[in-house]
Amino acid sequence: MTREKVLLCATAGVLAAGLGIWTQGAARAQTARTGATAPASLTGPNPADSYPTATPIKHLVVIFQENVSFDHYFATYPNAENPPGEPAFHAVSGTPSVNNLLTAHLLTNNPNFTNEANGADAAEPFRLDRTQAATADQNHNYTPEQQAYNGGKADLFPKYTGKGTPGGVGAFGTKGQVMGYYDGNTVTAVWNYAQHFAMSDNAYTDTYGPSTPGALEVVSGQTNGVDLVVTTAKPFTLAASSYYIKDGAGGIGLINDVDPGHDVCSSKTNQVMMEGKNIGDLLNQASITWGGFMGGFDLATKNPNGTTGCARSTYSAVVHANVPDYIQHHNWFQYYASTANPTHARPASLTAIGYSFDHDGKPDPANHEYGLQDFYNAVKAGNFPAVSYIKMPAYQDGHAGYSDPLDEQTGIVTLINFVEQQPDWKNTAIVVTWDDSDGWYDHAFATTTNASFDPEADQLDGPGKCGSGTPLPGVAGKPVNGRCGPGTRLPFFVISPWAKPNYVSHTYISQASVVRFIEDNWLKGERLGGGSFDATTGSIMDMFDFSAGGNTSPLYLDPATGAVVSKP
Repeated sequence: MTREKVLLCATAGVLAAGLGIWTQGAARAQTARTGATAPASLTGPNPADSYPTATPIKHLVVIFQENVSFDHYFATYPNAENPPGEPAFHAVSGTPSVNNLLTAHLLTNNPNFTNEANGADAAEPFRLDRTQAATADQNHNYTPEQQAYNGGKADLFPKYTGKGTPGGVGAFGTKGQVMGYYDGNTVTAVWNYAQHFAMSDNAYTDTYGPSTPGALEVVSGQTNGVDLVVTTAKPFTLAASSYYIKDGAGGIGLINDVDPGHDVCSSKTNQVMMEGKNIGDLLNQASITWGGFMGGFDLATKNPNGTTGCARSTYSAVVHANVPDYIQHHNWFQYYASTANPTHARPASLTAIGYSFDHDGKPDPANHEYGLQDFYNAVKAGNFPAVSYIKMPAYQDGHAGYSDPLDEQTGIVTLINFVEQQPDWKNTAIVVTWDDSDGWYDHAFATTTNASFDPEADQLDGPGKCGSGTPLPGVAGKPVNGRCGPGTRLPFFVISPWAKPNYVSHTYISQASVVRFIEDNWLKGERLGGGSFDATTGSIMDMFDFSAGGNTSPLYLDPATGAVVSKP
């Protein structure tokens, strides 16, 4: 037998064993499953409107985008260049200032330009035009991001996270592209949302690293407790990057991207599952309706270009490519046996969306995991879950390299316009935030509050060091490595009738703050435990005003330009 066949058989054996374990575990989870039972019909009031809540918010919609730092979208807010032929942006009087490159006086004489260690790639921050909406995907892994921040000096981004676009002019064609930023002529919609609703300039990833850690943080506040279903990778070293480390306490921590175990669309060579609980588990225990809605998740749908199944794709005229709709390693709830839907099974009915059981008391096959169109269909039919996590199809998720801010704007605005037209808008909050910074330059550095000392992966404060003090516990209750943070700064919005208008919150929050809001609003402050950041992160309550009567009116925008319109 050849070496290749031996490796193939070994991998197949591991995968088969893993699938056997999954089948047993899934059966146990199915037997013990808790949650709400769907009504027989959609007539009458939405049950979610009657759930006891700490605030007037009865529906939370979390639009979870990809790979944007705060300065990448807001470096000069609220001042846009407004060149001819592009959507103009003019700030309203009284717009508050934000902590960005403009107010920090870092548009020139920037340390990433003056630090000779960046070599020929050194660059000042520079404006990216709408014609430069398609960019390179920057390096945004756990270790390079730490190295770029260089002990808090934030002066080595071109060297460690920068990537250029071949053929690009000036810094755009070098690693200096990482210093680029958009203004209100390209990311017009999010600048208009900031004018009308509330945003934070002090929101961070809970840990350094890319998409999968961010997806886990926003539903569980925890990246520790990895079960290797099948792997060809060894623990991370500087010489050979990997998605996991040994956590120093007998377990495994996730620091980079990897597919969820047993998903029919996942890689056959590297898959993991996560121990511990996520917010879906707590919502099920309280019989609260919820769902994860992802572009491309419905494998039975055929796209206009004829693609279907795991190969569904959409053509983007901006990036000039067919982009796969579904990206497995972005799917929050697929990493937990209790909330996974590995076969992408469809819900029993429109009535069952958001519920653990159909109206006959049978476990719903979808187990709270749906396609994006299911969200639109359910809400239009009067079945608006209490909590909805939304992921756009990949071409609209904002991830540099295969998506862009213009396609992203279309997806976000279309969904927000839709929600604002619903009868339940009056008691709804929409959170828009991102999973990681993509490595794009952001000048703000959050003092490390959770240390990590992996000798290879941690490099923020020198070899094997990220912060100081005792790390927070992992799922088993012992201090663990691999969770150094806060990481990088992200945009974060609250769009709601109850949001403070044209408000900038400076309160520290993180991705786990979304979990905390759900717990505080629906679950009487219950926490996930197991070392989750939900217990230590900040609250988003500062962005609401529940004394004002919820009078902030809808803001309808043009999905193509981001400009304000009178009606969608």
